[in-house]
Amino acid sequence: MATSLGLFSTFLSGNTASLMFKSSSSSTLMACHRANMRTVRTVTSATVSNEASGTRAPRGIMKPRRVSPEMQALVGVPEISRTQALKQIWAHIKEHNLQDPENKRVIICDDKLKKIFAGKERIGFLEIAGLISPHFLK
Repeated sequence: MATSLGLFSTFLSGNTASLMFKSSSSSTLMACHRANMRTVRTVTSATVSNEASGTRAPRGIMKPRRVSPEMQALVGVPEISRTQALKQIWAHIKEHNLQDPENKRVIICDDKLKKIFAGKERIGFLEIAGLISPHFLK
């Protein structure tokens, strides 16, 4: 008996494997059968559809978008994806040591970050994603 689990296939084998092919309605036989079986896993090859073989255009947060002049001053490019913008913002924060030494989850904003983060002096790291949203233009 074989069951497909993605990259692995599961085969039941053992001394009582032949019992599963005998016709019996006895639940005792099935319980005995399950108890004596062992599971063997082997690697099988997965097939890839033709659609996924080519490179597709980035979508969602990976798609480069135009950014506001304030964001452009920080990241240095007119178009960038959200993920890359977040990476560059974090690089700026780390490079200029803008994390609060007592609570690393709090960012102390410098002039460039204040322009992006609505003029706030301090923000929590979870607020960053929400505060940069208005800077991505459609």
